[in-house]
Amino acid sequence: MATTVVGRLPADEFALSATLRAVPDVAFRAERVIEAGGDTVMPLLWAHVDDGTLDGSELTEALREDPTTDGVTLLGDFDDEWLYRMHWTGHVELLVHMITQSKATVLRASTVGNQWELRVLYPNRESLSSTYDFCEAHGLTFDVQSVSEMDVTPSGRYGLTDPQYEALVTAREAGYFQVPRGASLDDLADDLGVSHQALSERIRRGTDVLVGEALLTQPNDE
Repeated sequence: MATTVVGRLPADEFALSATLRAVPDVAFRAERVIEAGGDTVMPLLWAHVDDGTLDGSELTEALREDPTTDGVTLLGDFDDEWLYRMHWTGHVELLVHMITQSKATVLRASTVGNQWELRVLYPNRESLSSTYDFCEAHGLTFDVQSVSEMDVTPSGRYGLTDPQYEALVTAREAGYFQVPRGASLDDLADDLGVSHQALSERIRRGTDVLVGEALLTQPNDE
């Protein structure tokens, strides 16, 4: 059965560690990561800062001077967010192994401080084991945060519990998220046969999970 793994590794053992030191306020997330031949990968990478004070030219220069990058191209400038294409040529052996040897799919790659967090889909447990063996053989750190079997149900595909999925779908169909609202929380609670508070918590926690999945951040624990 397919297995999803969330794990972290230090940027010093991966990519962009020099950029993260030079521009500590920036956060990165990969839109996609593909193997580019040899020991390189080519990510389509978003860079973001919250305070809006970063000069894009400063970030581009830091990326081009980073020893783990090559062929850095700025594709889009959106005030406090930038889209880049580049080659990672540094310590990306683990990522190349995941993609080529383990037949894995990198669903998410984003920075958390000076670490990278990867969400990886493996075709089976055996392919995951090969990643453990590779890390041990090469002295790499891959701190696994969670391991879960892929759930083919609609709720499972998005990391929701069944009650959260039911609450969000019911709310959406009733127009709860529209402006103005097509239904109140009390109306939905009556339809689902639960209390106002229980339904409110399901919607808030379910929304938190969905936002976490969509925006490439790790959802909070239930």
